[in-house]
Amino acid sequence: MIKEVHMPKLSPKSDEYFFGKWDKQPGDTVKTGDVLFEVETEKAISQVESQEDGILKAQEVATGDATKVGDLVAKIEVG
Repeated sequence: MIKEVHMPKLSPKSDEYFFGKWDKQPGDTVKTGDVLFEVETEKAISQVESQEDGILKAQEVATGDATKVGDLVAKIEVG
């Protein structure tokens, strides 16, 4: 089964972030708590962790892309 990963809300003052870098690549095994990617908020760089165990199947955004809360950013194959 494929689970979609959506951009979480990281700052109470902003709903838009700049995508930093991927820590995992398609085909990589991910575990709950592994850092998937980094995003830049107004004042900090935040790491976003996987909420699932599985295999990263797709990256839907690239470094430097503007993303909004709720945007699809990745897909993980679970189970």
